[in-house]
Amino acid sequence: MSSDTLFTGVRLLDPASGIDQHGDLLVRDGLIADFGPSLGRPDGTAVVAEDGAILCPGLIDIRAALGEPGYEYRETIASAAEAAAAGGITTLAALPDTLPAIDDPALVRLLRARGEETGSLTILPYGAVTAGCRGEELAELGLLAEAGAVAFTDGSRAIASARLMRVALSYARGFGGRIVQHPEDPSLAQGGAATEGELATRLGLPGIPAAAEAILVARDIRLSALTGGAVHFAHVSTAEALRLIRQAKADGIAVTCDTAPPYFDLNETAIGDFRTYAKLSPPLRKEADRLAVVAALADGTIDAIASDHQPRDADDKRQPFAQATPGGTGLATLLGVTLAQVHKGALTLAQAIELLTAKPAALMRIDAGRLATGRPADLCLFHPERVWQVEAGRLPGKAQNTPFDGRAMEGTVLGTWKAGRRVFG
Repeated sequence: MSSDTLFTGVRLLDPASGIDQHGDLLVRDGLIADFGPSLGRPDGTAVVAEDGAILCPGLIDIRAALGEPGYEYRETIASAAEAAAAGGITTLAALPDTLPAIDDPALVRLLRARGEETGSLTILPYGAVTAGCRGEELAELGLLAEAGAVAFTDGSRAIASARLMRVALSYARGFGGRIVQHPEDPSLAQGGAATEGELATRLGLPGIPAAAEAILVARDIRLSALTGGAVHFAHVSTAEALRLIRQAKADGIAVTCDTAPPYFDLNETAIGDFRTYAKLSPPLRKEADRLAVVAALADGTIDAIASDHQPRDADDKRQPFAQATPGGTGLATLLGVTLAQVHKGALTLAQAIELLTAKPAALMRIDAGRLATGRPADLCLFHPERVWQVEAGRLPGKAQNTPFDGRAMEGTVLGTWKAGRRVFG
């Protein structure tokens, strides 16, 4: 049986290679064999033809919690792989704040192997910065890197100690590693449930000052300049933090950052009347911050869009708002929410796809995110205008805690291929 597949009459889009043309793409034995205006149809080749569809590299998600090991009641690797495939994601960087934490080289190798077992998803494990992600003593970063950790983070926990962060940056610099920070001063965020301000006060919710993000960003930019180590700020959500990052980049400091769809699509009003699906970490911000995030995507200050997938089960969310566990799912909705900024004219389609493919690949230093002959055929086929409805309880995967519940998404994934094999659609 032939393993050849011909995509015909589609729009081929790869911002990294400057490809944006209508034509065909041939997959042979799991690799991209050829592409061009019209390839013809080799005998025995399966044909995929979707009018108005766009074929791009498989999406690369650089921040997602998988739930496994330790929190399988929220999500498993298998269920996350199902959701990722439905979202057009073929490569995913997994957070290490599991149980046990990914602070052992054997666990890094295990996660990579479990990704291969899915047949649909490459898992790139983060190594923990500190033992157990407890923020007390440095993990064996060098050994974790040798085992295949792509970068280092304590996940949803900020590295609070300036001394420890300085040591981590210095150590990682020695072998080209990057430290990924959850940018929120924990002493200011402790006990908070929403962004401090009029809305939180009116709802009677304990507030987290937006400055908690900028304070830690400012500190770690200074530590990066001091050590020469590379720091990456995850899910940046405030205008003040983005101004600091923009200036640090202009000054030549080794700083990068990402954001997630809730922070450029939603603002704090989405929590409505104590809507726990919209309780996130960091919390949703004011409209001025949302607009600043959109502007930073357009001007290149933000280096990638990540799903920030944080699976929760029903009991995590069926609590009073202040007690509910923060976090939202993001795998299946990653592309659709990003494309909303294209439809609004805030981003070009090429910018949006680059933020989901080539740019995150460059951050993770992996050979992916491009359409090129001889490369593995990790592909996403989507229709930018076809509409679908987000409905909690009917999303692919185990976790259903989406802040976009009830939303009509304009942009539908039609199919996902991993190494030439169709894994969704």
